[in-house]
Amino acid sequence: MQVLVVGATGTLGRQIARHALEQGHQVRCMVRSPRKASFLQEWGCELTRGDLLEPDSLAYALEGQEAVIDAATARPTDSAGIYTIDWQGKLNLVRACEAANVKRFVFVSLLEAEQHRSVPLMDIKYCTEQLLAASQLDYTILRCVAFMQGVIGQFAIPVLESQTVWVSGTPTPIAYMNTQDVARFSLAALSHDGTIRKSFPVVGPKAWNTGEVTQLCERYSGRSARVFRVRPFLIRLMQALASLFEPGVQVAERLAFADVTGGGQSLEAPMEDIYAAFGLDPAATTHLEDYLKEYYDTILRRLREMEADLDKNAKKKLPF
Repeated sequence: MQVLVVGATGTLGRQIARHALEQGHQVRCMVRSPRKASFLQEWGCELTRGDLLEPDSLAYALEGQEAVIDAATARPTDSAGIYTIDWQGKLNLVRACEAANVKRFVFVSLLEAEQHRSVPLMDIKYCTEQLLAASQLDYTILRCVAFMQGVIGQFAIPVLESQTVWVSGTPTPIAYMNTQDVARFSLAALSHDGTIRKSFPVVGPKAWNTGEVTQLCERYSGRSARVFRVRPFLIRLMQALASLFEPGVQVAERLAFADVTGGGQSLEAPMEDIYAAFGLDPAATTHLEDYLKEYYDTILRRLREMEADLDKNAKKKLPF
């Protein structure tokens, strides 16, 4: 198929683009800065400059496309708030798809968004789901949770470098999923008509709380972790202070997400029937313990190699 990937430079979007190419699709990626997306072009994707807030660029990007996979979301570095970027952007994209008669639409949402509408990102995901349900598009909604890639920055690196691991709220079991596995679901939706105009949870095989993730990092790194739990009222205080200043609005919106990840309510869902609907093998899905073990094995091996190289260079400088 001719597939347009929106948000292709992101952690998930680039995996969707790569898997789409591997499966033989013709992939076009709409990006705000083609210069920063040259790696996608090197893989074999066609690049087109576009912005969800610029309707004319959307019409151009959608020319000749049969399907859209939307993995875009606002970045922490964006100046505008996520209500402007994500909600207005989704409105523009859905309207442009209808105008261009692009029927097939895969949207990456968040699990239980309807239960956390006080959280801006969850509210936007819920409203976008309702927008799609009211549209004429043949949509598939994937309701994800957190990605395994995020565990690296929050847990794996601080443990390895003997830094503090910051966590918030009540320990919340989260079924982390590898972005490569989410990409597999995104592409499988295009070839399974039974997923049309339906929503599905797409989560990892097991839910882990912060303590369990930290223990995994300690086991595979051989280091001890220092954990500091931030009390919820401090996060709410920081959120209130940030919202007083325009540059801090997006910071406040993202701090609100701590209500979800630190709320104590398990973020997981049964997946047996979901794999069957998408024609995927659950045995091929990455487990968090395997993901972290591979990460630490790779990092520690490279550190040993660097130390060996330093020793060799030091010996070369000896006078005898």
